[in-house]
Amino acid sequence: MIVLEFKTYGNASQFSAIDEALRTVQFIRNKSLRLWMDNKGTGQNDLQKYCAVLAL
Repeated sequence: MIVLEFKTYGNASQFSAIDEALRTVQFIRNKSLRLWMDNKGTGQNDLQKYCAVLAL
């Protein structure tokens, strides 16, 4: 596992936007992993289509 550490400087609205983006990415990752685990044989194309559905 790669760990990156850094310091950031910004205001509260920038930090809340970053937090929201990270939560969105975690949601999509968890949903995609669940789909992949429940449906063996799910390919990359299927996951890409599912991400498009989640984006709506």
